Amino acid sequence: MSFALGSCNIVGFIPIVDVEKARTFYRDVLGLKHLGDELPYALVFETNGIMLRLGPVKERPSFPGTILGWNVPNAVEAVRTLKRAGVTFERYGFMEQDEDGIWITPTGAKVAWFKDPDGNLLSVSEHPERQ
Repeated sequence: MSFALGSCNIVGFIPIVDVEKARTFYRDVLGLKHLGDELPYALVFETNGIMLRLGPVKERPSFPGTILGWNVPNAVEAVRTLKRAGVTFERYGFMEQDEDGIWITPTGAKVAWFKDPDGNLLSVSEHPERQ
């Protein structure tokens, strides 16, 4: 192999049902750069140099876990900023979360989850050991 995938940028893919709501949410609420529409195939965004393609589907596939997350320098600041933009964070009864919905992992990472308009589970996380 003349190249290693580990040296290449990834491309993220998220299934969406409502194109207009997804465009508004990812562009205006999350603040991602909208590179354009390649409909009927994808809405194309950029997040810190990484391409994110939102692909329209008739029905969102069921996926129980986080589909995409952002490693942020400050989880509390990220959560509070997103809350001010109208994002609601998920609460889980099986884990201890603070008043902002942030869970602190056994390694000290801070994680909070929220959903996009189609119900895809997204997260922000702060990993001090990797900053």
